Amino acid sequence: MATKPAFKQASQRTQLDVFLGKAEKPLGRLIFVKDGQREFSQFAYSDEWLADPLFFDVSPDLHRQSGYQLRKPPGKSDSCFFLALADTEPDAWGRRVIARAHAKARSKEASLGPLTEADYLACVDDFSRVGALRLRDEQGHYLRSVADGARSTPAFLELEKILLASRAVEMSKETSEDLAYLQGKGTSLGGMRPKCTILDADGYLSLGKFPSVGDERAVTRGEVLALRLAKQAGIDSATARIVMVQDQPVAMIRRFDRTPEQNRIPYMSGATLLQANRDDEHSYTEIVDVMRSKCENFVDDARQLWRRLVFNHLITNVDDHLQNIGFLYCGNNQWRLSPAFDLNPFPDKDRESKTWLSEDSGPISSLEQLLEQAPRFELSQAQAQAVLDEVVAAVKQWKDVAIEPEVGLQAHEIKDFKPAFEGLDIR
Repeated sequence: MATKPAFKQASQRTQLDVFLGKAEKPLGRLIFVKDGQREFSQFAYSDEWLADPLFFDVSPDLHRQSGYQLRKPPGKSDSCFFLALADTEPDAWGRRVIARAHAKARSKEASLGPLTEADYLACVDDFSRVGALRLRDEQGHYLRSVADGARSTPAFLELEKILLASRAVEMSKETSEDLAYLQGKGTSLGGMRPKCTILDADGYLSLGKFPSVGDERAVTRGEVLALRLAKQAGIDSATARIVMVQDQPVAMIRRFDRTPEQNRIPYMSGATLLQANRDDEHSYTEIVDVMRSKCENFVDDARQLWRRLVFNHLITNVDDHLQNIGFLYCGNNQWRLSPAFDLNPFPDKDRESKTWLSEDSGPISSLEQLLEQAPRFELSQAQAQAVLDEVVAAVKQWKDVAIEPEVGLQAHEIKDFKPAFEGLDIR
């Protein structure tokens, strides 16, 4: 490794080596520092990766240079890690499980200190960590890995055990065994809702999303409905279906950052592509402007993104923050738009997007706005109208898709979702 990190002895210091994918290419070294209330990190590329003909920018905020690069969080809600690494941190549900487990451990062992951001990053299981970045400790072990021949990602048959453990956490009745079982099996793709990475019956790495005890509608069925409807609307979206576990509908959503051979595909979020701070407001046209130089098939991806915005608006998917857009690496330092995920109809909310359409037009609140901005997404007015017609035709079939066995909405549940799918625009 090139030079020594530029800091004095600190109160806490964690050193991790970073590798890439199944081939275990050594990317570099990550050092996390907690000095009082300050937390920051430094990263240095390995000489091997800098000289590798397959080198690419694993994170837009890491420059191709030797020596340590410093990352300080710009704001209180921002990560202290370079953003592609931050994309692999546990989501709000995963952090909740980790924090509960640590609290129970501290009640038995008072010498344990509070959790740091490095602890959360390290608590994600290596096998299921999003994308292709892998972390190894100073002893040479991949974080939260298991012995050869064993596994930590549960099989499909264990869904019932995961559901019950998740329910216990939600109701604050979890045991240490529940928490130990759930730890590391979370994901970066999602929010506060209970979920778990799992191996599906066909061996594919998937995400199991569970009903929450506080749900007032069939949220898991609604997400599967949206994902399956999106495919009919010409949107590349994650494969999804409902499976029943203890009479509860669990959404099984296939991970798209793995190949059938379990090779790992590098991933970054829209926030990472845009280098966005978490509290900042951004727009889709800003994303498109960056995609122009980053995406292998920019025109196709720009048009696909506009199609998704139309679909989101028509199904009232207003949880469209930048972490819910993804990009997959496709070689030659170029990326492509990932399949759509986290599509959720919100029948109880107004049709106004969380992310702005453009810097001038504000949030998406009408189809007229989308049509006006279509040229920014490489669409003529005639092409945009054709896309709109296709998406409208698909969304109008939502009730037919809702009753398919893979979704399974009942009549009263369909009524719950009607306001999301049948607004003024669709009529």
